[in-house]
Amino acid sequence: MTKKIDSQKVMLDHSEAKVKLLGKYLDRYLNIIANDGYTKKINIFDLFCGEGLYENGGKGSPIIILENVKKLHSINSGRIDKIPSIDIFFNDIKKEKTDKVDSIVKQKGLHSERFGQLYYRNKNYKEIIPSLSAFLDKSKDAKSFIFIDPYGYKEIRASEIKGLLKSKKSEVLLFLPTQFMYRFDEKGTPESLIELLDDLVEYNKWKSNESVFHFIDQFKEAFKQNLGSEFFVDTFTIQKDKHTVFCLFFFSSHIRGFEKMLEAKWDIDTEAGKGWKYERTRSLFEPFKTNLLESNLLKKLANSAMNNVEIYNFTLHSGFLPKHMNEVLNTLQETNKISVTLKTGEKARKNAFYVNYDHYKNNEDKVLIKLC
Repeated sequence: MTKKIDSQKVMLDHSEAKVKLLGKYLDRYLNIIANDGYTKKINIFDLFCGEGLYENGGKGSPIIILENVKKLHSINSGRIDKIPSIDIFFNDIKKEKTDKVDSIVKQKGLHSERFGQLYYRNKNYKEIIPSLSAFLDKSKDAKSFIFIDPYGYKEIRASEIKGLLKSKKSEVLLFLPTQFMYRFDEKGTPESLIELLDDLVEYNKWKSNESVFHFIDQFKEAFKQNLGSEFFVDTFTIQKDKHTVFCLFFFSSHIRGFEKMLEAKWDIDTEAGKGWKYERTRSLFEPFKTNLLESNLLKKLANSAMNNVEIYNFTLHSGFLPKHMNEVLNTLQETNKISVTLKTGEKARKNAFYVNYDHYKNNEDKVLIKLC
């Protein structure tokens, strides 16, 4: 009989994919925030940090976080005095786990006081959330990133995620064992899942799903409705096999930070941007790479014309990058399905769509795009 592997001690493939996305995002996030010219402090919270290193040598989230902070200072060595202080908070209810992290940090020299402060806590998640939300509300000139990788899902509530975001100065990355949640949803829902869903949407309006991926999509759409249009929500699915699917949910009110997360996601899975699939030969979602974006855009344009600023916002809310939208717009323009005009009413030059962050930031509506 095969002995069951303890996933808290041995890093499995889905955990490796999870921290890979975390690392790629932090690399982009820290460089942007550290160089924005007005943020004076960055806070990073890892609320279920674990031991840091797995028995098979795999790096857990604390090591990935610390390595990215150290890398930031390394590549900006000539301007360290201008980098905001980065305070890191590692929490785990078990003190032996944070003690292990502390030992690894000291042994490997992963942190320096010139980077910022490093804190260890041993509190229950439910005990932390109210005070953390209050802390974020009071933080001035600071940006925060919260990583939540719980031992299950029973403690998680949508209203608490909303509380962490309400200051509009924070991003949240949440990992959920969606396959197990879907199995319960399919066969009979336990009280803990009902409470989570009911906190997100009226449970009697929750629809049964034919697959875990539809379950995830419904979960994401429920989060979007719950949070409102000022916030961005996207997912990164991790499929080990046909019976095991996990999901990372990312939340932000900052369109630039959201774009950086999408870049990290698409960098890992360039074919679909939906997530990493264990030992895959091709993406499960390959047929929908840009067709879904094109279809949704055409539906939107059927209602009204859109300028480039609106299309940039629509693109990211759809979970795609500007380069994907430009690809779609190129095709639609070449097939004479859309017209692109300047504000003066003149025809814009070919392939001039201005769908990017700089034009969005400056609210430069350069062109109007409509169906022919």
